[in-house]
Amino acid sequence: ADAIHPGYGFLAENAALPRACAEAGLTFIGPPAEAMEALGPKTAGRQLARRCDVPTVPGADQPIEDPEDARALAQNMGYPVLLKAVAGGGGKGMRVVSRDAEFAGAWRDASSEAGNAFGDARLYLEKYLEKPRHIEIQIFADAHGRVVSLGERECSVQRRHQKVIEEAPSPA
Repeated sequence: ADAIHPGYGFLAENAALPRACAEAGLTFIGPPAEAMEALGPKTAGRQLARRCDVPTVPGADQPIEDPEDARALAQNMGYPVLLKAVAGGGGKGMRVVSRDAEFAGAWRDASSEAGNAFGDARLYLEKYLEKPRHIEIQIFADAHGRVVSLGERECSVQRRHQKVIEEAPSPA
């Protein structure tokens, strides 16, 4: 083999794979390890968006180590909030918290699930948006500097924070 395409899933988002490909002299078809490391942690993506003046959902831009600090932020922002795994993806390590009495159990469950799924139990939180539209714009680039946008797609139909249907172009 000369190249590896990881498909989709957790391996496709693991920076160790493009590094291993480079060490083996194989072409990795996907983002470089540095891009994965820079944007893999969800809080890093939020920080980059803010630096670029891209609007973000209100919430934490850093992992929150102490659940009581997270609870205080939730109380300050107002419920409902969404607890999210810093290393998350695929809907794992996410819990909607509608009121203060649910917070401790939701934190415990989300942190446990994140630790089991990603080996990283850290969480952050965002304001939970009721019935949002999930629109993505797919951008592809190659090693020669060519960049193309393949348009937008709608991913709003979800089950347990996991996309069920992706429709392109978006009807929005």
